[in-house]
Amino acid sequence: MTLHPLQPHPPIDALASSFATTYAGVVAFITVVHEGSFARAAERLGIGRSAISRSVQKLEQQLDTRLFLRTTRSTSLTGEGELFYENCKPGVERIVRSIEEMRDLRSGVPRGLLRVSATPGFGRKVVAPLLRGFREKYPEIRIELLLDDSPADFISGRIDVDFRNGRMDDSQVVAKQLIPMQMLVCASPAYVEKHGMPHAVAELAQHRCVNLLLASGRIGEWQFKVGGKEQKFLPQASSSYNDTELVLQAVLDGEGLAQMAGYQICEHLRTGRLLACLPSYAPDDRGHYVCYLSRHHLPRRIRVFIDYMTQHIRALDLHCITNFTPVRQKA
Repeated sequence: MTLHPLQPHPPIDALASSFATTYAGVVAFITVVHEGSFARAAERLGIGRSAISRSVQKLEQQLDTRLFLRTTRSTSLTGEGELFYENCKPGVERIVRSIEEMRDLRSGVPRGLLRVSATPGFGRKVVAPLLRGFREKYPEIRIELLLDDSPADFISGRIDVDFRNGRMDDSQVVAKQLIPMQMLVCASPAYVEKHGMPHAVAELAQHRCVNLLLASGRIGEWQFKVGGKEQKFLPQASSSYNDTELVLQAVLDGEGLAQMAGYQICEHLRTGRLLACLPSYAPDDRGHYVCYLSRHHLPRRIRVFIDYMTQHIRALDLHCITNFTPVRQKA
């Protein structure tokens, strides 16, 4: 709350007094009313009867008000006690409900809103098809899937889980690798029949290539591993697209070569609609990751989602390179 300089200050004594009133005393007071006696209240809270009595006495001293009429046989509220109980009851009940809801998030039935982000290609091809089965298993979890090429901003975007591709350099998030990210140069059979197949990275300069435009506006470099070292290649392309599905379609149509992720092309490689070029030069230091902010105090909706997606993505047959015989490497 922002106070205008000309506004009077709030009553300091009342404010200080309210903070000084112990929560333990209020809880003890409410429990005695609910249970009907100090002894049953002590049993309910798992503490001694004398501790309950001291807490209530301290509360009465702080309020300068008698809350109970106590005899050896009965306990009843005073008029002031009844008023105090009616005023306190809604607040305490809200606190109890809030505590129970927090416990439910950790150990109860998974529920609530889950905001998930992923790159457009991986999100459409891999994540989205698995959501139906997840929703059937956890019907009380609502999912928002946001597709974006840029890394998710967990705080301002209120993102719970982010799927990322490539190398993980962000030490601020927990990154769990789902599967290796296989990157292969591919061509259609029609293109290979007309233009031939490259057998070394250096030969790519003689071929038509299809570029992927990144969110930054730069052209995506092709990356290889040659003689154990990373080697990059910037293709000179006649066609460029800012969507991986359009790049894939251009290659299927015979426009040229492109380096694409295994999850996009495995099916086409198996059916023969695409041919792999330079598989022995494919980089081996990339992965598909599921990312989140902390390992501690994760709500159940996040934990079950991570576990479900990890299990089902790893079960998908997205490994392509094992189907090919390595060729002799040439620089």
